[in-house]
Amino acid sequence: MIRPLELFIGLRYTRSRKRSHFISIISLISILGITLGITALITTLSVMNGFGKELRGRILGVISHVTITEAAGALHDWRALAERVKNPRVEGRAPYITGQGMVSRGQGVSGVMVRGILPSEEQQVSEFGSRMIEGRLDALKPGEFGIVVGSALAWKLDLAVGSQVSLIIPQALATPAGILPRFKRFTVVGIFKMDMYEYDSGLVLMHLDDAAKLYQMGDQVSGLRLKLDDLDAAPRVAGALTEELGANYLTRDWTREHGNFFRALKIEKTVMFVILLLIVTVAMFNVISTLVVVVTEKRADIAILRTLGASPKSIMGIFLAHGSVVGVLGTLVGTACGVLLALNVETLVHGIERLFSTSFIAADVYFISELPSDLHWSDVVLVSGCSLLLGLLSALYPAWRASKVQPAEALRYE
Repeated sequence: MIRPLELFIGLRYTRSRKRSHFISIISLISILGITLGITALITTLSVMNGFGKELRGRILGVISHVTITEAAGALHDWRALAERVKNPRVEGRAPYITGQGMVSRGQGVSGVMVRGILPSEEQQVSEFGSRMIEGRLDALKPGEFGIVVGSALAWKLDLAVGSQVSLIIPQALATPAGILPRFKRFTVVGIFKMDMYEYDSGLVLMHLDDAAKLYQMGDQVSGLRLKLDDLDAAPRVAGALTEELGANYLTRDWTREHGNFFRALKIEKTVMFVILLLIVTVAMFNVISTLVVVVTEKRADIAILRTLGASPKSIMGIFLAHGSVVGVLGTLVGTACGVLLALNVETLVHGIERLFSTSFIAADVYFISELPSDLHWSDVVLVSGCSLLLGLLSALYPAWRASKVQPAEALRYE
């Protein structure tokens, strides 16, 4: 336990004197090192939290929380199945037909995933309706062969509402001239922007009836998509539905489709925490070297205090207090700077990008084109606690050495 006397003397030793400017400079460098390490650690963890949150939100705005299909691969009566799904966590239901295709216009060609939807039902399970930048999702009418495309695909093929495109699908068509791929001409009735390049460039929507005709599905659909009130409950809900519906149906939740991706993000966050914590650890070695120099310089003072009745524990407490000041100051300043930077990193990045007319994040490489940040106070507490603990540990050895100084030896040459 550090008493007020030890704390007072320890704090007094931190003040700079004419003959100890060098020690003060080293202490300042140590504080700056800790500050930079804590700032970088909090900011990096917040940015990685933001990436995970944004990616999960955007991916789950397109895919379903839970998908139900029949074991044979297609669903015959989706309305009857939707009535059977009575789980209280299910908020929305919508059928879909999915397939592959290739969109062409003029000399431009692009491979896409095709999704047939019912616009009135799709609003319950996805965010396409709120992400339309041109046209409307409900402009998809049965028999009119309209199509909704992503913003990146529209830019690539120079498409706008009213443009005509050809959709080629891999199913073959036998003709007297030979085997030809099947294709159909569609009219663009809307453009969506999910702010995720994978979907904005490679996904097109059409009415469920048109997709059924195109892929010769008849009255079948590929499956039924469900939206839940809590996406983290998807594995439990999928398991319950599997038992409820029986072996003829297959259920799949989003964690099975993209779970590895989000687990990889979590592992990467842990690894980044350990790596950046090493920066703080290196700064703590400066604290150790500074305290060793201080103990060497204060040997005479230590001897005098011992002769006045100070115990080895008191001497150790003095230098623990002295060493802890550096760690505490660096942690407090670094935590404040890290929190401020994490809360304003998006604004700062946008300002730097505008200033230098560049983009730090390529949407086609990193899925998203922004640098999100999501500050978790649990991360702040964890980082600050680790820094304070390292600061205390770094002061232990020099303080122990100070407590072992013998007064007679220290004052021999004074």
